[in-house]
Amino acid sequence: MTSGSASKAAALLGVSQSAVSQSLRKLEAKAGLALFQRVRGRLQATPEAQALLMEVDRCFVGLESIAHRLTTLRNFGVGSLSLASYPALGMGFLPRTIARHRVEHPRTAISLQIMSSTDVRERVLSAQCDLGLMADEASTAGLEHSLFAKATGVVVMRQDHLLARKKIIEPSDLADLPFISLNPEDAARKRMEIKLDMAGVQLATVVHTPYAITVCELALHGVGLGVVSPVVALDFMERGLVMRRFGIDVEFTSHLALTPGRPLSSEVREFLASMRKQLAQDLGRVALLLK
Repeated sequence: MTSGSASKAAALLGVSQSAVSQSLRKLEAKAGLALFQRVRGRLQATPEAQALLMEVDRCFVGLESIAHRLTTLRNFGVGSLSLASYPALGMGFLPRTIARHRVEHPRTAISLQIMSSTDVRERVLSAQCDLGLMADEASTAGLEHSLFAKATGVVVMRQDHLLARKKIIEPSDLADLPFISLNPEDAARKRMEIKLDMAGVQLATVVHTPYAITVCELALHGVGLGVVSPVVALDFMERGLVMRRFGIDVEFTSHLALTPGRPLSSEVREFLASMRKQLAQDLGRVALLLK
């Protein structure tokens, strides 16, 4: 599936092409499915093979997780922690939390993986990580979950933007100005659009992006304005981004996700405490910046 042909697969495995072909025939016979079509001497994967590959990949991820866990146990003992997060909190907030946490727990080995909320959900469901952080549009079905953070969105822009002198940006201020928007499926964007429609304001969107960090980067480069969680915007303040209060409340919400029925280790409980302390500190900084 990855090499594209039986001959290349044979070369990668160090076996003969006939051995690969025989293995494929045995697999198809056992599965009772046609996994490949033979077209002009070449193998073409069927939809069933594509679906099976997804499960195989998931198994390999699980095996890699086990190998990583064994290495960690050899080097650090049982003190390890595996985290999965969507980018909004994974790129800035969690690194700040890890730095705080390591002051008190320097022997805890930490794995931090950044991925989409959908992938975080799958990773938590399959017990491949100790805890996950997801945006609120992701399904929490089958997970143990709780609200982790809820913050009112702020308008971000470069410090030389014509609206930077204002302390509060009203919806009418955004009319006709280049706007950087989160993707249509984003829950915070949907909430914002409902309120903007009620105010009779249409945004002049110039860029759509799935990530709040990209909104901030684009704003820093003078592409336009954006609305993001202030916890995300904090990471860009030293580079010249400014945040301003928005005249309407747009909530940015994230969920903490845990594997059902899996008891929390002391490492997880200690890290959760560090996360909550860091969140309180971040929101305190935001309050001072918005005075």
